[in-house]
Parts: sequence; C-alpha cells; structure tokens
Amino acid sequence: MTAASAILVIAYLAVVLLCVKPLGLYMANVMEGRPIWPLRIGAPLERWIYRLCGVNPAVEMGWKRYAVALLVFNTLGALAVYLLQRLQLWLPLNPQHFANVSADSAFNTAISFITNTNWQAYSGESTMSYLSQMAGLAVQNFLSASTGIAVAVALIRGFARHGAQAIGNFWVDMTRSTLYVLLPLATLMALLLVSQGVLQNFSAYQDVTTVETLQYQQPKLDAAGNPVRDARGDPVMENATTRTQTLPMGPVASQEAIKELGTNGGGFFNANSAHPYENPNPLANFLEMLAILLIPAALTYTFGRMVGDPRQGWAVLAAMGILLVVLMGVCLVSEQAGNPLIGRLGVDQTPTAVQPGGNMEGKEARFGIAATAVFATVATGTSTGAVNSAHDSFTPLGGFVPLFNMMLAEVIPGGVGSGLYSMLIFAIVGVFIAGLMIGRTPEYIGKKIEAFEMKMSAVAILVMPFIALLGTGVAVSVAAGQAAVGNPGAHGFSEILYAFVSASNNNGSAFGGISANTVFYNTALGLAMWLGRFWPLVAVLAIAGSLAAKKRVPVTSGTMVTYGPTFVVLLIGTVLLVGALTFVPALALGPIVEHLMLWGGSHG
Repeated sequence: MTAASAILVIAYLAVVLLCVKPLGLYMANVMEGRPIWPLRIGAPLERWIYRLCGVNPAVEMGWKRYAVALLVFNTLGALAVYLLQRLQLWLPLNPQHFANVSADSAFNTAISFITNTNWQAYSGESTMSYLSQMAGLAVQNFLSASTGIAVAVALIRGFARHGAQAIGNFWVDMTRSTLYVLLPLATLMALLLVSQGVLQNFSAYQDVTTVETLQYQQPKLDAAGNPVRDARGDPVMENATTRTQTLPMGPVASQEAIKELGTNGGGFFNANSAHPYENPNPLANFLEMLAILLIPAALTYTFGRMVGDPRQGWAVLAAMGILLVVLMGVCLVSEQAGNPLIGRLGVDQTPTAVQPGGNMEGKEARFGIAATAVFATVATGTSTGAVNSAHDSFTPLGGFVPLFNMMLAEVIPGGVGSGLYSMLIFAIVGVFIAGLMIGRTPEYIGKKIEAFEMKMSAVAILVMPFIALLGTGVAVSVAAGQAAVGNPGAHGFSEILYAFVSASNNNGSAFGGISANTVFYNTALGLAMWLGRFWPLVAVLAIAGSLAAKKRVPVTSGTMVTYGPTFVVLLIGTVLLVGALTFVPALALGPIVEHLMLWGGSHG
C-alpha cells in the first residue's frame, strides 16, 4: 500500500469515526421521541401525516403486527413503482418520450428498489423518465432505508425492554427516520454534490457538436425500419459518422445523495458513480464514500445508547471496523500489485516487472486505484450497489473482496439498519456458541438466548446463502442462464455468483460481463431480492418480540462481558466462520482458482 493510499484510508475512517457519536446520539433521541428541537419543529407535520394515514402514534405493535404492516407497505410500494414504469410514456416529466418499461424489467426494478437493492439491468438515462426516477426510484430510496432503520430499532427495543409485548409502531418509526434523519441529511448532501458539479435540473437532453468526428457501425435498416439480416440471420452492419453527441440531463444530485446515504446504490446513469455527472471529482467521490458509511456506523452508537450501555455499540463497531480495514487492505494491495501477465509482454518475451502503476483497467483516472478500491470495499461492505469502477476488471483477489463482503451478510458496517440487525444476529449466535463452550445459558445484554432465538437467527443468516447458491446453481445449469455470460470458465462463474449474491443480499452492484436484462435473470434475481430481504427481516422481528417479552437477567460473576476485546474477537470469528463455511466452495470455483491461474501463469 502506498503512502498516499494510507493517508486516504486514515483520513476517511477518521471522518467517519468523528461522526459516529453525534449522529448516533441524535438518531437515538429521534427514535425514542425525546423533546429535541427538530422533533418540536416537525411535530405539526408529523401529526398531520398520522391523521392523513389514519395512524394512532400512541398505539404500539407486537412483532407480528409490525411485520404485517411492513410487508403490506412495501408490497404497495413495489406495485406503485411497477405501474409508474409501465405507464411512463403517458405520464408527465418525460421530455425524452421514453417508452413504457417491459413487464419483466419493471418487475425486477420495482422489487429492486423497495428491497434497498437497486440492482439495475437497464440503462437509466435511456430507459427511465424523470417522473419514474423521482416519484418511483428516489422515493423508494428513502422508504427502503427507513424500513431498515425501523427494523433495527425494533430489535434494539427487544434488548432494551423487559416484560413487554410491543416493539414500537412501524408507522412512527418510518415517519421519524425519514423526516428527521434521511431527509435533512439527503438535502445537505445533494447541495454539496451540486456544488461539485453534479447535475440537478429538469432540462431535456442536450445535443452538442463534438470536436472530432466519430466513426461507428450500426445495423442497416430496410424501408420498413427493420434490421437487414444476412443468410445466417445476423444483422448487416454499415459504417456511419457523426459529430453530434447527446448529453443527458436530469435531477441527478437529489437521487445521488439518498442512494448513498440510504445505502441503496444504483444510479441515474448506466455508468453509475463512475459517470462524471454523478461523481465529477475526488472531493465528490470522498463525500459519496462518507455518505455510504455515515448512518450505518452511527447506528452502532444508537444501539449502545438505547440499551443503556454505549460500550455495547462501540464493541459492535470495533468488530465491523476491523473487518472493513483488513478487507480494504487486501483490495488495495491487490489492485496496486497489478496483473503479473502484463509485465511479460516485452519485445523479447522475457518476464519483466509486474504491471507498472497497478491495475487501472476499468477505473476512472480522476480517482485512481486507492479511491476506487476504498469505494468498492465500503459499497459492498454495506448494501450499497453504487460503483465508481468496473468490478469485472479488478484482479482476482481485488474482485474477491467485494464478493466476500456481500457473502458476510454485509456487516462491515452493513446497510442502513440491515447491517446493525445482521451483526446483532451474529452476536446472538456468538454468545450462544460461547455459552455452550463454558456450559452456561448464553446471555446477551441481559437477555437469555434460547431455542426460539437460535432458530430465528439460523433463518436470518442462512436464507441469503441458500438463495444465492441455489440461484447460481440453476443459472449455470440452464441455457437461459448460460447464454447471458460472455466470459467462459472461472471468471464467468464469478459473474453469475456475484449477481445472485448481490441480489439475495440486497446489494445491487454488478460484477459486469453478464447480460442480465433478460426474462430469466429479471425474474430469478427479482425473486432472490424479495426473499433475501423480507424472509430474514421477519425472523429479526420475531427475535425482537421474543426478547422484549423476557425479563432482564441480573449480571453475575459468570456473565460474559460483551463489550471487551474477547467479545470483539468472538464476533469477528462468528462472522468469518459462517461466511467461510457457506461460500468457500463457491469461491474456490471462481476468484480463488482464477487468482491461482493468473499468478501461476506468470511464472510459466
């Protein structure tokens, strides 16, 4: 790792760490309804929203009612996004007159955005109207993130309360997390991004004259406008030139801000955060990386504050941070080491130095390797599908890191809300294992961990790998799955595996190299996203309800300390153990064997 890379990593993590306590404390005050000035100012609007929706904010819910409200709300959200896409041709704010989105693509996109996945199998600037982008996708960026926060807070209440039958009010949790946390932060971030040159307008796309003439090939059309085909059925191509380029416009900054803050991902443009209109310079890139980790990291302090012991939150953050730094280092070192085969291409064909300057393939020159590797690590360590480079072009070990991050259930520090509740599930499993080792009933934050909690924890942890591995197995076995892959062998397998891990774990980033906008992949990945989001989520709420009903166990000399170094090591070990046991065989068929082939070939 170079000195410049080390400085970037240290500066970035330091800024994130400085924000943890103030933002975490603020979110704890918001979710507990303390009389702080934002809640006093927003109280009239909040009461109006409750009256409009027929919600009594004073009535709390048991976990089953909480889960039903959540599922109904998100199902209606998916239907709304689906209809917006299917009808966008006849709706306003469509200056480019984009056609209605196909049924399978609209289904995939609707599921993607309500599950906080933001997987995009289409090109945004040539598919989605401004109305679809704003009223559909951007709105769900807020609501899917607030859903994650609501579930995390419900689980925290399960630990904090004792002898209670309720875990909060879903509608109140959603409203407060949106009004007082996501909306103010997103507004501020959007203004900062606009100051750096990110677009924010409603203008029609602009045609400009280029400095040089572009030569390209296009399909030849007959008099009816249909492609002319040769004897084999392939389209006949003809040469063409142009000096006109169409520049896309649109409300980009507002969507960019919440896509990062809500750990949603996706992008207004097909190139995502590699596009200069979304991410124009290194400062904008730093702000976007900061936005990705800001809320997930701060929620650990919210957790500690709400359970009455901030040390518990710092311990969880420490485990997340250690995993993040180690994996970030692996990605950085691997990308800066470069491709060993590049150095062999000398005139005399003798081995020379490894790729000078590191592996810049698929990366933006304005960011370089360090900012790219850090972005890739934090985006996949959370549930953020944003990318500022082509992960498909990473070295095998560099590409291994984003994939492995997702396989660890994205808990370093994970998505907004989802990262915290996933890490707390691992903590429950960890103390259960420790309890078995010392022959004592396991406890965590004053609550006994018994059979029901372990069953639900197993469901929450194992659903994602089950869906990801099953989907990958089906895709590599059927013609429809194989046809979309352009690369053979281990790399092609990595592309399919990455797609299903990304979908089932609600990340949304793509490895690249796979044509996913097909009926097979749109349907299969859509189902993976839905099940991967809501199946574990219901299990987490069930745990919250069970814990809230239990009485607090008094601390004794035999109580395991869950905020010291030993617990942090136990928690890290539990996360790695589960990830290794479930995914190592699949990883061995993809990036691991590709790495061995690459570096083995460098000496051949």
